[in-house]
Amino acid sequence: MRAAWYDRQGPAREVLQIGELATPVPGPGEALVRVHVSGVNPADCNGRAGRFGRKMGFARVVPHNDGAGVVEDVGPGVERTLVGRRVWMHNAARGRAMGSAAQYVALDAHLLAELPDDCDFVVGASLGIPAQTAHLCLLRDGPIEGATVLVTGGAGAVGFYAIQIAKWAGARVVATVSGERKASDAALAGADLVLNYRTDDVAAAVLEFTGGRGTDRIVEVDFGANLPTTMRVLADNAVVSMYSSVAVPEPHVPALGLMFKGVTVRFVQLGLSALELRQAAQRGVVDWLRSGRAQHRIAASVPLERIAQAHEIVESCDRLGTVVVTT
Repeated sequence: MRAAWYDRQGPAREVLQIGELATPVPGPGEALVRVHVSGVNPADCNGRAGRFGRKMGFARVVPHNDGAGVVEDVGPGVERTLVGRRVWMHNAARGRAMGSAAQYVALDAHLLAELPDDCDFVVGASLGIPAQTAHLCLLRDGPIEGATVLVTGGAGAVGFYAIQIAKWAGARVVATVSGERKASDAALAGADLVLNYRTDDVAAAVLEFTGGRGTDRIVEVDFGANLPTTMRVLADNAVVSMYSSVAVPEPHVPALGLMFKGVTVRFVQLGLSALELRQAAQRGVVDWLRSGRAQHRIAASVPLERIAQAHEIVESCDRLGTVVVTT
């Protein structure tokens, strides 16, 4: 099979290689998927580059966690009825040497979810980390119908899906962005109020929008940097679900202030979340897809031979939407 891999960490164009590898054979509990499209996430690029102390767990790594394709075979213990199904995946490369940047991947069948017939493989490859993270942040702590949700980074891959899923689940949504182009995307996703965090007083606007009550959920892209604003807008018993804190990785956390508001702070890492939580998110994302309301943005789609370009687009941080690689 054709595949991309690296055997040392570094810049994409220096370390990524493309060639032939043996097609994997599904083991017990696994399914063999013919990958049509592989999704590229920042986590994939960080692993390849060795950022944040990431080390290679294997001598050779086929990258990428997300993807979509068709099940061609199954291993012992997996129902044969899965063969021929269209699926999307997550965590394909977590703890494994073989991710989805290849024509075939064999992985735990629990990591697969149904891809509805009206969703193409490009959409399927965009769902794993972004959509499941959004769903987990929003709905792990119960229904949000009638609640107010603040989505920071509303034009990002997770944020764009979080706005849509929150609206689908019956919430009112405030989104923050950094400019007009991103504001248009957040509005397209359905945000009721879009704020530019560089020019607007976000806390004052959120409190006005909620009649002084504050927000019930926050889907947080930069926990440390946004903490001063967060403390001003929290409703009692609010839940803050953070999935990144790059700008201020070690913030001073006002523990008593959070306690006196009864706030729950969740540190969300999809790959480490319990299987039952990830499966609930999978089911929820499929239900949302079937609602007919889902919108998707593809920033770039490139063939496997240009995988280095795909990584560079993700690392440029100057994109709206997901980046995928066709295999």
